[in-house]
Amino acid sequence: MSARTWIILAIVAVVIFAIGGINTIPRLEEGVNASWAQVQNEYQRRSDLIPNLVETVKGYANFEKQTLTDVINARASATKVTITPENLSDPEAMKKFEAAQGQLSSALSHLMAVSERYPDLKANQNFIALQSQLEGTENRIAVARRDYIAAVQDYNVRVRTFPGVLWAHIYGAQPKQSFTATEGAATPPAVKF
Repeated sequence: MSARTWIILAIVAVVIFAIGGINTIPRLEEGVNASWAQVQNEYQRRSDLIPNLVETVKGYANFEKQTLTDVINARASATKVTITPENLSDPEAMKKFEAAQGQLSSALSHLMAVSERYPDLKANQNFIALQSQLEGTENRIAVARRDYIAAVQDYNVRVRTFPGVLWAHIYGAQPKQSFTATEGAATPPAVKF
């Protein structure tokens, strides 16, 4: 091969490298944003189910007002703390979001445990349907979080390793925050009556 052929091959390789790399960071970032949107979608589904669950429980357990108040307050608190694609790189914002969602999960767990005291409530078809939907939603949240974690991992590996680090520098791309276990998450919540 002549020197000219080698130069042309080198230029073609550099162009292919550049075209492939220049699109990777935005594509991965959009994947992270889409995964985050799905996490938010599942949290919204849970939040939308809570008023129906609370009303159903209210009809059976008027004297469990504190538990219901805790769930309502936790839901209100969880809807106030939001994460947008613009602040997915902010560890403090992610911690606040996780704490609010964890508080809501804890309140819901307590509500479900309280329902064990009321045989009529446990047998109520509305309650059973809502409980089933809520359990399904919790599973969906876990799946959406898992998918988000995988998308963040792919993105962060790309922006921290060569040659992606070059493209990340050009775009100003920063690593995204993933979910972490909240303090005490390994210990099951204590339910007291």
